[in-house]
Amino acid sequence: MPTGVAIRDAREQLFAAAERVLLRDGPQALTSRAVTAEAGVAKGVLHRHFADFDAFLVELVLDRITGIETQSAALQASAGTGTVVGNLTGALLDLFGSVAVAMVGLLMFRDDLRAALRRAGLHGVPVAAQAAEMIRSYLVIEREIGRIAADADVDALGLSLIGSAHMMFADRPDVPDAAAVENLVATIMAGAAE
Repeated sequence: MPTGVAIRDAREQLFAAAERVLLRDGPQALTSRAVTAEAGVAKGVLHRHFADFDAFLVELVLDRITGIETQSAALQASAGTGTVVGNLTGALLDLFGSVAVAMVGLLMFRDDLRAALRRAGLHGVPVAAQAAEMIRSYLVIEREIGRIAADADVDALGLSLIGSAHMMFADRPDVPDAAAVENLVATIMAGAAE
């Protein structure tokens, strides 16, 4: 890209490029040079918008967590409609059909990134923790309206669903189909369904 040419929404362009590199080549390939090359911009563009590459990665994760929060609001709004299994299946397909699995891999690969995110107030494994909270908060609502058992352990169910779905999607060249995810959700939720 020629010097001096304005880039529309450079942050999002860099974030999208980072996701493509992460999905295609894995966390070890995610470098500032790889991101800027993928975005088709000069390396200085990244440093114009972020203090350094670590700051870029922190902002990338925080931005993607905001996406999970938006998805969580939509899932909570679906409580009482459709089926619990159907709603959870759709949420897991949306979540893990995105870059979430690769983000968790990135967080496991980069200790410095996890440390920076802890300093920013995030605990556990960011992205996975927010995803588990998304499921848990939805299940709380469904429990309150009587669509799952009153004694259902929503914390354990949330962790089970996220962990199991992550294992289904992790490091696979093909995305599991909706029927497989639905079967997983139905199995985990069998004891809790009313």
